[in-house]
Order: sequence, then C-alpha cells, then structure tokens
Amino acid sequence: MAALSFSSSAPVRGTGGSSAASKRSAAAAGYTSDRFAEQLLPREGGQAARRPRRRAPAIHRGYYIRAQAVGHCLRAFLQHTGGLPSRQVVSLGAGMDSLYFWAKDEGLLARTRFFEVDFPEVAAQKASLVAQKEELATLAAGTDMSPQESEAVKFSGEDYTILGADLSELQRLKEAMHEASLDPEAPTLILAEVVLTYMEAERSDALIHWVAGFFSQAWFILYEQIHPDDPFGHIMQNHFSRLQSPLRSLVHYPNCKAQQLRFLQRGWTECCAIDMNQFYGSFVPGEEQQRIRALEPFDEFEEWHLKCSHYFILVASKGTSLSPAPVFSNTEAFLTHQEPTFVGMVPTSICATDAGASGLRRYGHRSVLLSPHVVLTVGGFGDQDGRHCRLTQLHLLIKPRRDAAWESRTLCLAQSGEAWDGRLFHTLTLLQAGWAVVMGGRRSPVSPAPAACRLSVLEAGGSPVVELIHLPPIQGLALPRWRHSATEVIHEGETYLFVYGGCSSRQCVLADWCFLYMEEMSCHQVPVDGPVPVGRHSHSACGWAGGVLIAGGLDAAEQPLGSILFLRPAEKGFQWQSLETCPPLTPR
Repeated sequence: MAALSFSSSAPVRGTGGSSAASKRSAAAAGYTSDRFAEQLLPREGGQAARRPRRRAPAIHRGYYIRAQAVGHCLRAFLQHTGGLPSRQVVSLGAGMDSLYFWAKDEGLLARTRFFEVDFPEVAAQKASLVAQKEELATLAAGTDMSPQESEAVKFSGEDYTILGADLSELQRLKEAMHEASLDPEAPTLILAEVVLTYMEAERSDALIHWVAGFFSQAWFILYEQIHPDDPFGHIMQNHFSRLQSPLRSLVHYPNCKAQQLRFLQRGWTECCAIDMNQFYGSFVPGEEQQRIRALEPFDEFEEWHLKCSHYFILVASKGTSLSPAPVFSNTEAFLTHQEPTFVGMVPTSICATDAGASGLRRYGHRSVLLSPHVVLTVGGFGDQDGRHCRLTQLHLLIKPRRDAAWESRTLCLAQSGEAWDGRLFHTLTLLQAGWAVVMGGRRSPVSPAPAACRLSVLEAGGSPVVELIHLPPIQGLALPRWRHSATEVIHEGETYLFVYGGCSSRQCVLADWCFLYMEEMSCHQVPVDGPVPVGRHSHSACGWAGGVLIAGGLDAAEQPLGSILFLRPAEKGFQWQSLETCPPLTPR
C-alpha cells in the first residue's frame, strides 16, 4: 500500500491546526496553564491566522483531560527515569503541540532530549514558527535548519529536534532518527496522541512493532478513540469522516482490551489502559475538579461522560529498567474495559409507533402518561424543521385502539396567547387534578426558565390541542433550577409537589427540597427527619408507598450515584431513609 500523498494527507494535517486552536481556547479559558499554545497557532499565507473563536465548554473539557492524561504519563516517565544519565521523548504526529515548551519551562526535561515527528510540510511550518518566536527559540536554544543541512531535521536545538517524516514509511522514519542522532539504547517515551488511528491498521500495527524492535527500553503512550459501535461511536466516526480524516483503526481495535492485546502481540511486554472517565475519577484531585467546574457554566454532563468513555490512554512498556510501567498502579481493577454485566432478566414488550414519529428524537425533554393511551412530550433539544435547536413543538402519542399502533402527532397550542419557551431539563408531573405542571428547566446553563406552567390536553374540532397557562412565581423556592425532580405527595390530606435537588446558575448541585402547595404556588414547611442526603441532580424520582423514591444522579463532584433514597411518610411528616438493593444499583 502506498504511503499517503501530500494531497491525500492534507485533511489529516489539517486536524493539527484545529487541535492547536482548541488547545489555545482551553488555555485562554483557564483550563490549562499553557501560554505557548497561542504562539504555536498555524499561520495562513504568511500572515498570522485569524484569531479562532472560543470553543464550547465540552471541547475545553475534552482537551483539558487529554492534557492531564498525557502530562500524567510524561511526569511518571521522567520520575521513573530520574536517576538515569539520559532519556528521550519522541512525539509522533506532534503537529503544533506545545508539550516540549511547557515541560521545559517547568524544569521537567533535565537530561532529556525531545524529538517531534510529523509530515515534512508540518515539521517545516512548526520549525519556522519556533525559530521566529523569541521565547520559543530561547527555550529550544536552536535555529531553523535549511534543507541543505539535513533532509529530515527541520529544527535542531540544544535538546529539541523537529523531524519531517511520514510515519507510514518506516525505512524513511528510521533514517530520519539516525540523522537526528536518536539513541535506540536510551530509555525512551514514545507518544502518539490521536495519530495512529488516522493510518491504515496494517501500517500503524507495523509502526508499533517496529518501534518495539528499534528501542531497547521504552514506554509507548497512546491516546485515541474506542467504542465505535454504540450511537456516540457512530457520531464520532461520522464526524471525522466528514473531515475526510476517517478513524481507520477504530473498528479493528474497538476497546481497551483489544488495544492492549495489539501491543502485547507486537513486541511489548506490559500494557495497561484506562478510559478518561476512569482517569478523571482516579488521577484528577478533587480540588482540581472543583476548579474546573468553576471556570464556566457547564451542563453537558451526558456528552462529557460519553466522550470520556470513548477516549482512552494506554501505556505499553518493554526493557528491564522500564517494565512494568508504574503509571496507573492504583487502578488495577480498571486495566481493561469492563463490558456491561446484566444481572437477572427484565420482561419487556415493544411499543410500535407509526413511521412519522420524528418528534420523539430529542433529549432533555419530559413525557407524561395523561391516560392509558395518551403520552404527552414537551421540551428538550432535537431536530425541528431541519435544524438542531431547543424544541418548541409539543408531541403526543395516541393509541386509538388496544390492537393499534401508537400514532405520533405534533400538537398545536390552544389560542391562549401563550407559547412554549423551548426549555429543557424541566419536570412534568401529572397531578390528581388531571392536569400536568411544568416546573423549572433551562434555556441555557445561565438562563433558567422563568415560570411554571400548567398543561392540559383539550379536544378542538376532533383534534387534540394543548392549553398552556403560565402560573404565578413560586414563593419560597430558594433558586430556579433544572435537572431536579418533582413528585406528588399527600401530607395531612393536602396535595404537595415535592421538589428535590437539581442544578442552578449559581450552584452546580442543590441539596435542598421544598413542599410546593399548588393551590397557593408557595413552599410550605413540612417536617423531615433523618440524615440530610448529599445533593444530587439528574436523578430519577417516583411516588411509592405514600413517599418518594429517589435513585441515581450526579453528585457535586459529577460522579454517578448508585444510592437509593426513600422519603418515607412518618408520624408528623416525612423521614429520610437509605435503601439497599441486592445486587447494588449500578451508579447512573
């Protein structure tokens, strides 16, 4: 198979510029302390590139956890080899990465030679940038190399070298390393951040095997994607395919275990891997997690956890002085990806709907069973009129007969002068009075929904319509909220809505609750005994045995909870009680 041509590799080379812009944005937002990311932004047409727009918080977090994982492995290698006279770092497909510069600036690279390898055009572009930037050139203590001095070496400094070589051409890569006087016997860290996955699997496999044979003692750090077969994996693959940079090896090595076997079968003696959820929970200190949460409003928890579960970091090692690699020593239980375990069987039945149920493609919405054959769905985010947005259309599922399929309908609002405001992460609770109350929700992470609403489904000329009435402001509720729960309970013969937990624009998680008396739209004092539970949001709740069952959710550290709470009716009010299940509930 021929190596990538200059034109066919252009999209892959372009990912480096996008990555550099995202790293700059994350640094500017305070996620990383990397002042060099700005200086290494690619140039266009000889002029400085237009200042890139600020990236979304979810992208910032993604690049933050990537930097944390790679930095953790680099520091572990440097500490492990601290007593040796010399060591090397080789970054494959380095692009415009600033790893060398911040590590050198922090004083981490004593007795360390640092090599970067990328396509010749990318290497030459970076070499020119480094030579022209005074601070970068001073740290590297070197100059831009002319083509006559070396075909592969584009920049040579005191301890920093930029090499131009196609990673799929192993003979040329070997020659480039010899030109740079790279020592195959020195302890070496090889780093590949989202690089090998762009290569054909046969070529990336050959590179892994060749590196194991070329270096006598080494660590190989690999950071890239896993899990191609679930819905998020499909979206991830489609994204990179649209960029004309398909993830070529993802299907061949779909999980951490497959990636570990890949290295162990190609000359590496030890190998461990964890996904980014496991890394974040085990190796990012609690105070650092708290700092990250405070940087900017964030409410994309599902996307964050999904993305972290689809990226991993792997450390393979060989050589008596470097194997095994003590990088993830306190997480032996997570060295391989654990497939879901199903305990017992749950009987289910399929609910057939007609082919036009497109209004159900949404998230952050709420649904309520108005009658045995009528389901109302409101709010959320999804596709409306060909664009992704907060949904303002209301949706109804109707089953006209017991043996019929469910029919999907987009609802109109009754002529009441009101309009649905497109909120999401609200609650929708059917009351005994026969109408549903919408409470809370948000438009954005800094814009809570302003008011509660009353929804009723009416018949108008044979077609159902929804009557929407905005309710007065709630008296006594501490903060507007979303991702909370609202459950109907009875106390002393009166009906209340028990509102618990959630998020707000002021606090990332709420630990309070209230008993909302709907007749007055005010919170009443109802006695509640027992230990106050930790705050949570994104949990579930339902009425049970006269009280409220609350399960799962996320705590203040954004960790999934496996606990079940029972707000149990007591003599004078209610009492908190913890319930245990066998087997324990999987945190969710």
